[in-house]
Amino acid sequence: MKGILAIDDRPVWTDVTNPVVQPGKVLIRVGAAGVNRADLLQVRGMYPPPPGESEIIGLECAGVVDAVGDGVTRFSPGDRVCALVPGGAIAEYCLADEQTVMTIPGGLSVVEAASIVETWATVWDNVALRAGLAQDQWLLVHGGTSGIGSTAIQAAHLLGAKIVTTGSNDDKCATATAMGSDQTINYNQVLIDDPEHGLATAISRVTGGHGVDVILDHIGASYYDQHIEALRPGGRMVFIGFLSGHKIQTSLVPLLMKRLTLIGSTLRNRNLDERGSLCLILESDVWPAFERGEAKPVIHAVLPVTEIETAHQMLREGSHVGKIVLTIDGTIA
Repeated sequence: MKGILAIDDRPVWTDVTNPVVQPGKVLIRVGAAGVNRADLLQVRGMYPPPPGESEIIGLECAGVVDAVGDGVTRFSPGDRVCALVPGGAIAEYCLADEQTVMTIPGGLSVVEAASIVETWATVWDNVALRAGLAQDQWLLVHGGTSGIGSTAIQAAHLLGAKIVTTGSNDDKCATATAMGSDQTINYNQVLIDDPEHGLATAISRVTGGHGVDVILDHIGASYYDQHIEALRPGGRMVFIGFLSGHKIQTSLVPLLMKRLTLIGSTLRNRNLDERGSLCLILESDVWPAFERGEAKPVIHAVLPVTEIETAHQMLREGSHVGKIVLTIDGTIA
């Protein structure tokens, strides 16, 4: 079969070893797969798969069950499914643990299903489960038009909360507003006016002086102090990435005085039980929202898998709105 491997710092659609069905595993004939920033890092050798997992790039896919291993009870050949995997998704066939395979929400296509797995797993796990975002609280997420941002807008509203998102220009802020963000901030503009406090001041202003209760942070060092300033007493900040670096020199006093909680979080390297539990929660608590029309996939582009480099370039440029999805077997609807 074929799959995407990192070769000479490039994603290449090439011949790979066929996966063999094993006990407790589900073999999926892949119709479509989502593209994520983790893929970009893996191509550059900066984010390898956990030991023993597939070197094939890709963390989410959707398709139909081709075969099941001994002990699998939830799925049968022909079932329409999506999966959260630590590697191996962008290929003609993907081998996944039964616990991390989910039935596609009713009414969604395979392409749509491939666009929701990773972002909803990330956002729901960190915002709803780990940070405990609650009704009428405020959430801050940077990049409101990204896959994570567009998902966070919907997740916040499902939880009865309000959300502030940021964008690099007024057009992106307007797009995020149209997508449902309660407030948006042009971070370039506010930081030009006040590099040290502009973002925190703007957050205070748009939340009516409340500040935010939860921050989902993939920026890291450059915004750390302003994030601490923007959090209200009892606030929580979840770190899921460090685009601006991971080392800081700061005062611990605000953590004590405001009783703040800092949470570090990764998804790919968690053990199977944790990933499986999260997938069950997505099926029970989130997938019905798609079936009721209260949540929807947000897709920027759908490309054939042979255009993987174009997909990665789109992601690097950051001009996309929502997810980028690759089609692999176009006969699967």
